[in-house]
Amino acid sequence: MGDRALSRRGFLAASAAAGLSMTALSACGGDSDGGSSDGTTTVEWWNISTTEPTKTVWGGLAKKFEAQNPKVKIKIVQLENDAYKSKMTALTASGKLPDIFHTWGGGVLKQQVDAGLVEDLTDGTKPWAGTLLPVSKQAYILDNKTYAIPFDIGMIGFWYNKALFKQAGIAAPPTTWSGFLGAVKKLKAKGITPLALAGKEKWPGMYFWAYLAMRTAGIDALQKANDDKDFTGPGLVQAGQHLKELVQLQPFQKGFLGAAYSTPTGQAAAVGNGKAAMELMGQWAPVVEADAGKGLGANLGFFPFPAVEGGKGAITEVFGGGGGHALRKGAPQAAVDFLKFFASESTDVELVKKTNTLPIVPGAEKALTDPNTKAVQAQLKAATGFQLYLDQAYAPALGQEINDSVAALIAGSKSPEQVTESITKTAKEEQ
Repeated sequence: MGDRALSRRGFLAASAAAGLSMTALSACGGDSDGGSSDGTTTVEWWNISTTEPTKTVWGGLAKKFEAQNPKVKIKIVQLENDAYKSKMTALTASGKLPDIFHTWGGGVLKQQVDAGLVEDLTDGTKPWAGTLLPVSKQAYILDNKTYAIPFDIGMIGFWYNKALFKQAGIAAPPTTWSGFLGAVKKLKAKGITPLALAGKEKWPGMYFWAYLAMRTAGIDALQKANDDKDFTGPGLVQAGQHLKELVQLQPFQKGFLGAAYSTPTGQAAAVGNGKAAMELMGQWAPVVEADAGKGLGANLGFFPFPAVEGGKGAITEVFGGGGGHALRKGAPQAAVDFLKFFASESTDVELVKKTNTLPIVPGAEKALTDPNTKAVQAQLKAATGFQLYLDQAYAPALGQEINDSVAALIAGSKSPEQVTESITKTAKEEQ
């Protein structure tokens, strides 16, 4: 992928953009073992669980670990998705990462590993991590070494309001792209907003282009494009053309370009409050819909991204990823102990029951009761291919360019061809 060294000038600019002071950066991570004069070890844990009930559940787990380990204090830093990514970029440039930090794996983790900032967990976690669901670990294994431990796994798909579908005369979720566009038209004809989108945050829009690229060009085309530093192939251009077709139907809620994801007026709330019929989002969607809005209860359904007629991809090829925890190089043993605690069956059962997390510990599957969570798990188990989120699978600059260019296409300021040209330009610069 090519890793560009960050100059101190670039680091300072990144730090300012992320809203981090030098004091805040120097206080995070580093070579200290977090020990105090009374023998207590403080472990700093950065994560993105800012919505309920996950925020409270994770806080409770930290306290439970502290109770079991009286000489350990867990200091939690919880940040919203985009703020987290921005601040972690600055911290990576500074060379000082938190003791424990959220990771999606892929290209971003690779850059941190290549910079010598991440602890190799291969040997230290083998006795207990070997039993975890294999697909959940893939994104964190680089050069046959383990650099993070998963806590969930999932996929992106459409979450929909069954009552609004029925109102629009849609008998069943669409399985083809033409059928999907037809469903959008039926919803609009009934005065129903078909889709909610957090245009302000960009990454939710990327999901559409990524899935359409998988369905038209085939899942292998995305890896080949990255290897060749060329995203201008006809299948990837067609992905943008299909997305443009959708955008021209004006399917999104009013003001979507300025909407965030998890705020009371954002994407999740629009679906959770019955103001929009669908959103393309991950397995966490029901929890956020209920936190940001009212939630749909039994009216909420899930279906996989449709197949594109004539495309090389299959409806059983899924796009998604999971969440994992990595450790900074030299993190205290207490941080490893916390990862083991977090990946235990008892913890996983609690996460499944209280936050609808998909189990990564086989024994925790017994806790699955929600029909939609079961539907997602069934899709994952039947998957014939798996593609990690593009803004994590690729180098950070390339992932950001994909998000930015797709957002521009959705806003009407870039053509499908210009999207692939811009992505290719950044890919070549990353060599």
